[in-house]
Amino acid sequence: MKTVRVIDSHTAGEPTRVVVEGGPDLGHDDLATRRERFRRDFDRFRSGIINEPRGSDVIVGALLCEPVDRACAAGVIFFNNVGVIGMCGHGTIGVAVTLAHLRRIAPGVHRFETPVGVVTVELHDRHRVTVANVPSYRHAANVTVEVPGHGVVTGDVAWGGNWFFLVESPGIAIVPRNVERLTSFSRAVRARLDAQAIRGDDGAEIDHVEVYEPLAGTAKGTRNFVLCPGDAYDRSPCGTGTSAKLACLSARGELEPGATWRQESVIGTVFEASYAPAERGRVLPRITGSAYVTAESTLIFDDDDPLRDGIVSTNAPHPNPRPACGERERS
Repeated sequence: MKTVRVIDSHTAGEPTRVVVEGGPDLGHDDLATRRERFRRDFDRFRSGIINEPRGSDVIVGALLCEPVDRACAAGVIFFNNVGVIGMCGHGTIGVAVTLAHLRRIAPGVHRFETPVGVVTVELHDRHRVTVANVPSYRHAANVTVEVPGHGVVTGDVAWGGNWFFLVESPGIAIVPRNVERLTSFSRAVRARLDAQAIRGDDGAEIDHVEVYEPLAGTAKGTRNFVLCPGDAYDRSPCGTGTSAKLACLSARGELEPGATWRQESVIGTVFEASYAPAERGRVLPRITGSAYVTAESTLIFDDDDPLRDGIVSTNAPHPNPRPACGERERS
């Protein structure tokens, strides 16, 4: 029997589960290498932390690691119900608030190491955090896909720490009662991107779809619906998705550096964002939001439990044989 200590929080409605004790030993390589080792050798641990019966499709996990750069307050590897992910904006806010809850950091500026680079966070108080995300950019503009039931739709491909296809809503209001319709549309868009071999850099899969509509009134911003790789939708406005949006706005000349952009989620929660220009047409996003700790828990992994490793999504078969927890993992 093995135990794992976690702290749960939510950022603008989207949950983050931080593994603070009991995670696998991934060595001391750079975070990208450790993420690959986590993906390859400890996928059942990931599933057991996130998936039912202990979790749900909505939770994003954050595994705390020792950083290579000792100037960083922590290293972190993010994962969800189907695998590892590069970066997570709402999760970074959740990690900062969790570390503050643990009294490991105080209000001020801190650096976190992630598999896609170092991000800087400013902890304003117990709940409010600004994330200076990795350089973000628009990869392709005015990309068209033909979506069954909706005809030809046009959007942009952009990187904000994950790969996104950003497309204006085809007349579906972005409100909670339309979540099923928005999910169906986003799945269809993602399927067509795959079928048409539309990719990011180096053939990377575009695994996030961001559907948006303008905000009512005079505020500069959009309301969005983001479908994540495991088919759960983001309850928050999505930090990496907001970063991708800023990159597209900059490329189109629709938002000046330093100007505030308001990004609302499908449930009405808000991130405030801005950017500074960077090299090669990239932008440096700043995302501000609030997170709240909701639970401190000890998860129990019992070898006699047939669902010890979680109820596995059919989209993500385990690449490694059992076991995934306990000292046998490290042998």
